[in-house]
Amino acid sequence: MTNRLYYDAPYLTEFTARVLACRPHGDAYDVLLDQSAFYPTSGGQPFDTGTLGEARVTDVNVEDGDVWHTVTGPLEIGAAVMGRIDWPRRFDHMQQHAADHMIASALHRLMGGVTIGLHISTDVSTIDVAMPDGVTRITDEELRRIENDVNERVQRDVPIRCWFPSEEELVTLPLRKPPTVNEHVRVVAIGEDEMVACGGTHPSTAGQLGLVKIVSATPARGKMRVAFLAGQRALADYARCYEAAHRAAGLLSTGVDNLASSVAAMQEKLRAAEYELMRLRREQLLQQAQDMIDAAEQLPDGTRVIARFVEADGTLLRDFASRLIEARGVVALLGAMNGEQAIYVFGRSADVTLNMGTLLRDSARPLGGKGGGRPDFAQGGGSREILAAARQAVLASC
Repeated sequence: MTNRLYYDAPYLTEFTARVLACRPHGDAYDVLLDQSAFYPTSGGQPFDTGTLGEARVTDVNVEDGDVWHTVTGPLEIGAAVMGRIDWPRRFDHMQQHAADHMIASALHRLMGGVTIGLHISTDVSTIDVAMPDGVTRITDEELRRIENDVNERVQRDVPIRCWFPSEEELVTLPLRKPPTVNEHVRVVAIGEDEMVACGGTHPSTAGQLGLVKIVSATPARGKMRVAFLAGQRALADYARCYEAAHRAAGLLSTGVDNLASSVAAMQEKLRAAEYELMRLRREQLLQQAQDMIDAAEQLPDGTRVIARFVEADGTLLRDFASRLIEARGVVALLGAMNGEQAIYVFGRSADVTLNMGTLLRDSARPLGGKGGGRPDFAQGGGSREILAAARQAVLASC
């Protein structure tokens, strides 16, 4: 069984070990050492990276108590090798993992939540929490209460202790939840109100987290998923938000404190402008109805065919088609672009016998579109070419 140096020395970044085994692993190699400071993936905390000799460590896992290191080159069995830990990555994971414990502790003490999982990714960390009565959301005020509780302990720089208690001591400890293993139980205590079994790496004091920021709490598979940032991640997030807020405030000629109200006022003005633009566009388009009818292509039986794209949304397109077919002898084949695709409304006057539902369906389907409807009115969507196909079908029917 590998002697895991990180248990007692999480700040150790260089060590010497003896190579016990080396086996091929695809284009890489798996190496077993007699001792290692590399943390293997477990408990939601990702593996450490770094080097063993000249080989890069790209993965670390545990098999039957042994720590196996996936490396980019082979190592000689029996040779002594120098291991070097990627410290920024290790310390980041230490900060995130300690923050996980402190948030879980606050949720448990203040709201009765039970944490059931941790995931530390490259950008944000998350914990899944089973809340009382199946609650999957909490208020912003409750969230800030949890965050303030954690950061108060960070600012007091409460101690973080990790150790393997004896069986006799273990049964006396006020653990937040029962251990998931029966042997070699390692305990982490943070301050006076957090104690739980954990095999991860952590700072020696909470002050080394610097700052903990909860960024969201959302439902996830019947639980509440809390996303957070700690340490340098939280500082970088604050810097981004600070810069963005001040840049936006400058563009709006206001202060950061008034940014939200300024944006709300701008949104209201934009909604009013969009409504007025739509009203004017609607009025202008409907006024063009008679001109379009007069200029329409005329069939031998006197039916007028209007086949064209107009600038409109779905509602205005339907209203315009309805206006056109109020006149006698009109077939209106109207389209409007919606990004790369078009929306269509086909309609015909009451005295015209063409089936609009069949026409749209038969024109759209060969071109990958879809549509259908009543004999006098149909709707659909697809490529721009559908309109031309429908027009040709109408002309061919004469």
